[in-house]
Amino acid sequence: MGLLDTLTQIVNAASQNSQPQQQQVEELQQAPADVLSQGLREAFDSKDTPSIGNLVGQMFGQSSNQQQAGLINQIIQALGPAAATALAGGVLQKVLKPGSDQVEAADVAQLSADEVTSVVNEAQAQRPELSQQLSEFYSQHSGLIKALGGVALLAAAIKMKQYAERN
Repeated sequence: MGLLDTLTQIVNAASQNSQPQQQQVEELQQAPADVLSQGLREAFDSKDTPSIGNLVGQMFGQSSNQQQAGLINQIIQALGPAAATALAGGVLQKVLKPGSDQVEAADVAQLSADEVTSVVNEAQAQRPELSQQLSEFYSQHSGLIKALGGVALLAAAIKMKQYAERN
């Protein structure tokens, strides 16, 4: 079965108020990076899903320390260390060493998913293009999309289907 078939099944299941099957989610994770990235970005930017911070916070909680550090480093790169450490009451100051522009995997364990939610929401407000960077990051870690669940997973699948049909 092809990607479009899987996406169609997920969309149809949602229209019948049922959850996608595990096999469908696994097939979705195998989508080409550009399709997955576009679907995630549109889900991140959608008014029909939870905030980008909530979505990323969910995935952060399911990520390895290496993936978590990669995410935080994406935010630091987008805003710069000074602006990033000022977000959410300075929560990133506890994981970013003075004079550094990247966090280490061992240090991110100090952050909670709720703190990351706040950081991402504030970062997105300052840099709306952050959703593109984060969607590209998560398209390289497709195993984490299962953490989206429900409405966000459906929104990503719908947007992926539309993108795949256009391209």
